[in-house]
Amino acid sequence: MAPHVQNGDVKRTTKQYHLLGIFQAQLLFLFGHIVRMPNKTNAKKILTASPWENWRRPTGRPRSTWMKTIQQDLKSNNLSLNEAIDVAQNRPLWRQLSAFDAPHT
Repeated sequence: MAPHVQNGDVKRTTKQYHLLGIFQAQLLFLFGHIVRMPNKTNAKKILTASPWENWRRPTGRPRSTWMKTIQQDLKSNNLSLNEAIDVAQNRPLWRQLSAFDAPHT
């Protein structure tokens, strides 16, 4: 019988990143990219848009939104949304923050 090897041991041995950390880094990278876009671009308009007053999420759809996910990831980096928007204007600093080896991995 082969010895039992746990996933955590394999990840530590191979020095692979956690998939969640990679996903969070990519979301933050994309967020910074969109934040730096001009206000007239569709992506920026969608990022800052609010749903209609009487709009309700369809039954069975997840309650979590892209922006809520971003805010949770920012919270793990001790940043508010407004602080993140300011930091994202500095592209090298934002890249460093959203790197795979940032503290959120």
